[in-house]
Formats: sequence, structure tokens, C-alpha cells
Amino acid sequence: MAVVELILLQRIEKLGQMGEVVKVKPGYARNFLLPQKKALRANKANLATFEGQRAQLEAQNLKRREEAERLSERMAGLSVVIIRQAGESGSLYGSVSARDISDACTAAGLTTNRNQVVLDQPIKTLGLTSVKLVLHPEVSLPITVNVARSTEEAEKQARGEQVGLAGEEDVEPDEVLEFGAALAEAGGDRDRDRQ
Repeated sequence: MAVVELILLQRIEKLGQMGEVVKVKPGYARNFLLPQKKALRANKANLATFEGQRAQLEAQNLKRREEAERLSERMAGLSVVIIRQAGESGSLYGSVSARDISDACTAAGLTTNRNQVVLDQPIKTLGLTSVKLVLHPEVSLPITVNVARSTEEAEKQARGEQVGLAGEEDVEPDEVLEFGAALAEAGGDRDRDRQ
């Protein structure tokens, strides 16, 4: 299997720290690390260039990290509300994407892009979800995404109240049992009519 050796220009999660020489698959290098300027090919010329600029690159990285840490402290506990249509069971018609979360964060005063939003899985239900926002390769900010049908529902969810499904409050448990018994009885009559 072919591998490519690269010098990392910044910390890459699950790969390495700045300045390390790592071996990766050619597609990962060609399609992500090199175009995003996160790495250089590890040849003698690039190694010499990197070593000459190492102090400057580390200083820039430290400055960006400190800015990200200050921003993270200032925006700690950020919660954004996203209004979506949903069915009675609470499942969304569609899903909430990283772009939606990024736009909501920008509206809340934190300028981000969709590449900074880390979603473990798509958000497809109403409720509160914790999402990680990567401000710097070494600094991340947990935010709460509140997906609701209306602003009133979002406020209830934010207070920790259980938001009932449509029509759920009006039905008593005894009524459900009676309705189930009536259905079973009606089904039994229908089965007898078929014989």
C-alpha cells in the first residue's frame, strides 16, 4: 500500500502535532491536507524551509490559539435555537445540518463556518443536542442546539420542561385502555365476519 510522508503545519486530531512527519494515504494528502495548507510534502527542501520558519509558525499558532481560548471563554454556555417543522412524534421533516448550526451561531454573535461544526450524527429530532464547535485545532467549544417547532417550545425546552406531543395532554391513560379494548373487540367482530 502506498503512503505519502508529510510535515504537519498544524495539529491534526488523531494524526499528530505541528512539525511531525507523518505517513498518510495519498488521497488524504492530495484531497485534504495539501489543499487546506495543513501539511507539506516531506522532502529535503521542505524540511529545511519548515525548520527555518518553525519559530514563526509556532508563534502564529500560539497567537491564534490564545484568541480562540479567549473567544471560547467569552462564548461559554452558548445555546442557539433552530426552528423546524416536525411530525407529531417529534421527528423532523429533514435534518439540522452543520450549515444551519453555523448560521445560528453567526446570528448569535459568534462568526463561524460550517467546517468548524462537528456533528457526530445528523440531528433529526426535536430537543436539546450538544455539539462541538472547533475554534482552533487545539480549542473546541461545546454549544447547545435547541431544535423546536416554535420559540415558545424552545423556551420550554431550555427551562428543562418536557414538551408534550400534539394532543398528548388531552388523553387520559384510562381512555387509551378503553380505546384499545374497543379496537380489539371491533377487530374480533371483523374476524368472525370473515369466517
